[in-house]
Amino acid sequence: MEITNEVWTVVTGLKFSGLRINKGNIGAIDEFNKMQFYKSYLKNPLSRIRSLVVGGLKLSERLVAFIVSWILTPRGNNHSTLTEEDFVLIYCIINQVKINWIQIIKDHMQKATRLCDFHYPYAILITKFLQYFEVDLEEELAEVVKSSSEINNGSLSKMGSPRSMVFG
Repeated sequence: MEITNEVWTVVTGLKFSGLRINKGNIGAIDEFNKMQFYKSYLKNPLSRIRSLVVGGLKLSERLVAFIVSWILTPRGNNHSTLTEEDFVLIYCIINQVKINWIQIIKDHMQKATRLCDFHYPYAILITKFLQYFEVDLEEELAEVVKSSSEINNGSLSKMGSPRSMVFG
């Protein structure tokens, strides 16, 4: 099995294009300044900044941060403090900067093989690759998603979502 850029495109529907965002090239976005960006999206822009935590952000930016740090590029610890890579991804999503998601997912999967704080969050994606290569999954065990893994109304409420945004 060789997962080429063409296979990525067929399986995911994503194109191998856009900015490649990782720790080594965050400067590729000239107008990005982590502190200015963080301050501009604080609920209270006059508050003293002790650390770059999600809780101080406005609701929509906090939700994007949640999606980035828990779903798109999850890590095993401290989701409340954002990394520089998180900030750049949030900035790109909010400002509609085209990102190379294939490269970001590939980088994250490679980190998961080396670092214990990272894990494979892309079970459905991996399953689609296996199906693409016609790997027989008939005798494989399936793991049922536990309710503690779901994003529900309680999770959104804890993040400070107004009642009108809580679904269900």
